[in-house]
Amino acid sequence: MANTKSAIKNIRKNNARYKHNRTILSRLKTLEKKFLIAVESKDQDLSATSLSSYISALEKAKKSSLVHANKVSRKKSRCSSLLSSIKNS
Repeated sequence: MANTKSAIKNIRKNNARYKHNRTILSRLKTLEKKFLIAVESKDQDLSATSLSSYISALEKAKKSSLVHANKVSRKKSRCSSLLSSIKNS
């Protein structure tokens, strides 16, 4: 157990941040799954809207350093190529 008031406060802050970060990361996974389901159903409109919301959430997570910038770039690139493959077929 922490000994000082500041250490106790830091534990509280860390727990709050952890819960908030887990919520955001869980939402990212959900949005990615929704996009992939839309791609499998070959629905162009749904895929485009779900991709834009997914990319927006990724960029926000990148801004707060929850997700590494290279990972965001990789996800955006792969998802965009999936979307373009639907439009071409």
